Amino acid sequence: MPGGRTAKPVGAITRGTTNPNRLRRMDRWLVGPQRWRIRSASDPLVVDLGYGAMPVTAVELFTRLRKVRGDVEVVGVEIDPARVSAARPLERPRLRFVQGGFELPLEGRRPVVVRAFNVLRQYGEDEYQAHWDRVRSRLAPDGLFIDGTCDEIGRRATWAAIDADGPLSLSISLRFGAFDLPSDVAERLPKALIHRNVPGERVFDYLQSLDRCWLDAAPLGSFGNRQRWLGMCAAMVAAGWPILDGPSRWRLGEITVAWPAVAPG
Repeated sequence: MPGGRTAKPVGAITRGTTNPNRLRRMDRWLVGPQRWRIRSASDPLVVDLGYGAMPVTAVELFTRLRKVRGDVEVVGVEIDPARVSAARPLERPRLRFVQGGFELPLEGRRPVVVRAFNVLRQYGEDEYQAHWDRVRSRLAPDGLFIDGTCDEIGRRATWAAIDADGPLSLSISLRFGAFDLPSDVAERLPKALIHRNVPGERVFDYLQSLDRCWLDAAPLGSFGNRQRWLGMCAAMVAAGWPILDGPSRWRLGEITVAWPAVAPG
């Protein structure tokens, strides 16, 4: 800024609640089908945006991504300076914490992944798109912005994957035994979709189809919920839904669909 002034971080302080392993489901997806982004990046920089009152999720992300690429760098970005100060003792080579918001204070570097979990759901429905666009414009080539939400201990999670051109997919990941119907995850949809789960919207139709296929697969429940989930996912493919993953992901209680199938109408 002119005169040496520091730009004000873009965003608002979140409630900041977090728990160890809360984001393990999304991390598992990132080091699985998305690992190619980390491995091929010229600058393997990853941002945990809005990590909350405790930096545990950023530390866990760093540990998990190191198994994919040893020179990965993770930067935890928080708008609350007190949270940044509290996290600093956990810094180590290639893991650091800085104050900032959606502007991403990275000295001009472009991250290959930006993860914002349980952040945008605390904003208004009229605000998320501007933040999506701001982060998208700062991504590296083949970079990904992940906007997600989960419950307090990570049993139910959803996330939207967004690249420089726009949203790509919606993932749902559920712990077996932690739901009656797949649509129980509706309260954890990303801000872009949570208010769209009403008749006439695509995401409503998608969740209803998941429920029908889950109920139809009830006979497979005698072999366990995993087999029932696999049957549900296969039925979704047969019904014509553009499911982007396969049985290796379904077995984890996960299913990903192309964004146009659920995009707001």
